[in-house]
Parts: sequence; structure tokens; C-alpha cells
Amino acid sequence: MNAQRTVQIIRPSSELSTEDQKIKAAAYCRVSTDSDDQENSFLAQVKYYSDYIGSREDMILVDIYADEGITGTAMSKREEFKRLLNDAKVSVNALFIWMTERFVRVSYRCSIEQYGNRTY
Repeated sequence: MNAQRTVQIIRPSSELSTEDQKIKAAAYCRVSTDSDDQENSFLAQVKYYSDYIGSREDMILVDIYADEGITGTAMSKREEFKRLLNDAKVSVNALFIWMTERFVRVSYRCSIEQYGNRTY
């Protein structure tokens, strides 16, 4: 009963391109007022994520979603945030945020993570 076992290697029918293997990253930037200090913070957030994600060989920047001068409590006014929620379902694997309170309360963070996305 020493039957010889054979192993068959199944090769993929097509290889993924390098771009398909990259993490699809996005960033969400927000400030709640139009003050000069907040404007500087907003621009710093956008620049930081553009530079950081752009420098990573394992990532591709999908988009930077940015709501400027909009309070975090009014979801109906945050058009970029709503666009991010839709895109997170299909085209974003990792999300970078400056601070969680810049993003949203925990319930929405969990909502994005349920699609297999990571938040940083």
C-alpha cells in the first residue's frame, strides 16, 4: 500500500501586472473652518499624503478626498467623504487619515473596514 503520490502544479492562466499587485491607497483630508491655520493644516495634509503614497513602490494613489471648511458632524455636506465611502467598496484597499476625528466616528471607520480596507 505504498502508493506513489504525485503533485500537479497548477500555474495561473494569466499573471497579474505590477500595477494590479499594488495596494490601492487613498487619503482623506479635512479641516472644519476656513481660518489661515486650518488652511495651512489642510494643505500640509494633502502634500504629506501625495508625497508619502507617491514614494511607496507598493502603493498606487487612487485619490485624495478632501473636504475643506466643513464640519465633521454634517455628513450631508461632506461630498468628498461620501464619494470616498462609495469608492472604498470597489477601488480602495488602504485609507490614510490625519486624525480619526478628521475622518469620522468609529461606526463609519468600521463600515469602511468591512470591505477589507485598512485605515492608517
